Amino acid sequence: MKLIIQIPCFNEEATLPQTLADLPRSINGIDVIETLIIDDGSTDRTLEIARELGVDHIIRNKQNMGLARTFQRGLDACMDAGADIIVNTDGDNQYVGGDVPKLVTPILTGEADIVIGDRRPADNPDFSAFKRSLQKIGSGVVSSMAGVHVPDSVSGFRAISRDAARQINIVSAFSYTTEMVIQAGKRGIAMTSVPVSTNPQTRQSRLFKSMGGFIGRSATTMVRTYAMYKPLRVFFFTGLALSVVGAWPLIRFLWFYLQGAGAGHVQSLVIGGALITIGAVCFMIALIADLIAVNRQLLERVLYRIGRMEDQSANNCKPGDCQLDQADAQNFDRKSGI
Repeated sequence: MKLIIQIPCFNEEATLPQTLADLPRSINGIDVIETLIIDDGSTDRTLEIARELGVDHIIRNKQNMGLARTFQRGLDACMDAGADIIVNTDGDNQYVGGDVPKLVTPILTGEADIVIGDRRPADNPDFSAFKRSLQKIGSGVVSSMAGVHVPDSVSGFRAISRDAARQINIVSAFSYTTEMVIQAGKRGIAMTSVPVSTNPQTRQSRLFKSMGGFIGRSATTMVRTYAMYKPLRVFFFTGLALSVVGAWPLIRFLWFYLQGAGAGHVQSLVIGGALITIGAVCFMIALIADLIAVNRQLLERVLYRIGRMEDQSANNCKPGDCQLDQADAQNFDRKSGI
């Protein structure tokens, strides 16, 4: 069993040494532990320090690509390096490396395929009252969208099995945290959370410049990810809401028209007709988007099976020895609704 701990980094020369020093060297049930750094176009000595400290794998983005794309690139690199379990942590030493065994235990016991570290935001002294409330509301919304209770949905401290990593495809350019939870929930990937500790804050987040910007971009990511998996529901109810609202001005116009005063209420006819027309367009978009979603599921099925075939080829799996892999592929089809 091979564990690779990946660390996305952007100008982390001051904190990377302590982050690496805190990582465990051995874990029960794990045969090999390796580290992987994804340098997201750092302009300081992050890359040199990673090499000096003997990091096993180093991936470098020639320019800053953002956290989400860097995270996905790290997952791909870990799988190419033969990881059975991937743990993601931050380069700013926010998370306690000694909690890594807590994250991987549910995967080793077969309880879950994704384990998210719960920082217990409501009790975290480093969080302001506003941030605690925001975390609670945000995690509640994400949990509702995913259909799985995740108390700290934006925690970047998480463990992922190889099979789950094969199914995750991050498309957001902002952050992977909420998108990954919603994707996993809609695909039926088993998730759980474990309480973890955090170190004192070393710097302000570089992911966003203002809380308002963070909320806006996070909300956009959540809505878009949910719409990828439930487009019929999203656009149908949007169209229904517009049609219901548009019906009221039309009823108002008809009421006055039947009383002979319709000429003074043409604006109600125009507004109502426009809203109902937009609602009808949303209904058509719902059908088209649902067909596109089915096509996306078919493409994901192909990508997943190609990944399994690559694993089998790397392990020199003989045709008669791959029944478990075929069962996994069929299970993936079932979860995807294919």
